[in-house]
Amino acid sequence: MPAPAFQPGFFASGPQVLFEDAEGGVRYLPEVVPFALAARWFEAVRDHADWKAMRRPMYDRVVDVPRLVAAYRLEDPALPGPLADIAGHVRDALGEPFNAVGLNWYRDGRDSVAPHGDKPHMITPGHPIAVLSLGAERRMVVRAKQPPRRSVAIDLAPGSLLVMSHASQATHEHGIPKVRGPVGQRISLAFRVRPPR
Repeated sequence: MPAPAFQPGFFASGPQVLFEDAEGGVRYLPEVVPFALAARWFEAVRDHADWKAMRRPMYDRVVDVPRLVAAYRLEDPALPGPLADIAGHVRDALGEPFNAVGLNWYRDGRDSVAPHGDKPHMITPGHPIAVLSLGAERRMVVRAKQPPRRSVAIDLAPGSLLVMSHASQATHEHGIPKVRGPVGQRISLAFRVRPPR
């Protein structure tokens, strides 16, 4: 049975370390982007990204992916909306040479993403993944893959960054569970350093 979820820092407002490892672990950085700017970016990304509804095989059937998705290489001169400005802001905040971004649009509480980790061959060793949250707050659960499978649940506020080390993808999973009842729309932008094509 998984260890119960620990919810960090009910009264904490500054950066938090959720899990530690030799590459920085998993960290939560609130208020990296001012609230008003995050709200403008949410509207622009929602209205201008090339959103796609995806389907995937699951066991013996094909199911809808429960969210809309988009993805871009950051060297693309035709990045839609404010993605170039957003990428510059995140690069400057973390000092990382991010070259790709994956977007998820959670339209309501039924949209979610199952616990998972990035595939090692899809990300460059030594560089983290940084998830910028825009729109409504949603809860992310990060849990260890090995016993006692300790997990942390944290509410990702608009304008915050969740930074996950490359090493953490082998030891931890992260996901956005479904929510019962009304919840606002959220867009996440996951910045990565992808290997050369």
